[in-house]
Amino acid sequence: MLAGVSVDYYTKMERGDLRGVSEGVLEALARGLALDEAERTHLLDLARAAGPTPPGRRRRSGPQRVRPSAQRIIDAMTAAPALVQNGRGDVLSANRLGYALYSEMDLAPGRPANHARFVFLDPRSTRFFAEWDRVADDTVAMLRSEAGRDPHDRDLIDLVGELSTRSAPFRTRWAAHNVRAHQTGAKRYHHPVVGDLTLTYEMFELAADPGLVVLALSAEPGTPSEDALNLLASWALVEAQ
Repeated sequence: MLAGVSVDYYTKMERGDLRGVSEGVLEALARGLALDEAERTHLLDLARAAGPTPPGRRRRSGPQRVRPSAQRIIDAMTAAPALVQNGRGDVLSANRLGYALYSEMDLAPGRPANHARFVFLDPRSTRFFAEWDRVADDTVAMLRSEAGRDPHDRDLIDLVGELSTRSAPFRTRWAAHNVRAHQTGAKRYHHPVVGDLTLTYEMFELAADPGLVVLALSAEPGTPSEDALNLLASWALVEAQ
């Protein structure tokens, strides 16, 4: 009633048949269900991706690379850890402080690590992320959103299958179908070299490289976290020599 559609029509949509559903109906449904912006966007993405899969539609993603000019920019961010990743959580590149902060993830130039694999399959992640449960929830919500945007990405399908097979915590969260915007906030870390630190983060889209984002982090001035980040920068500089 709130969306202005019949029970039969709503039941059809709820079962995943969104073919031919107008954007106006979807917007009315989003208002009726009081969806937040992330949930509304996910609904629209699902509608765009609805319909039979043409032959050959499920494809592997081509290799993604960080353009030299983008790499130079994040390298110039000497006081802020920065990583470049795609929607699946593959970390394609980082600056020196980014590699140092995420040293537990074994990041290396030219050898992408995956954020979700680290969270759910590497026992070090439960020590590294001070709020592991929240990080795990956010990670699955990110993958669920990406699946709505591109449900035919074979690399994403394989990743979800691998994690579902090997991780019960992932299976439970994936079954919940939660989506969430993951653009800004704070993360708490327990780093093996500098100890505890809390960093705020921002996500920036690389407009010229669809699907790639920069995760940049910083510490509040005058806090122990800033001291720890400065110590980490000094350690990274020594390690690079």
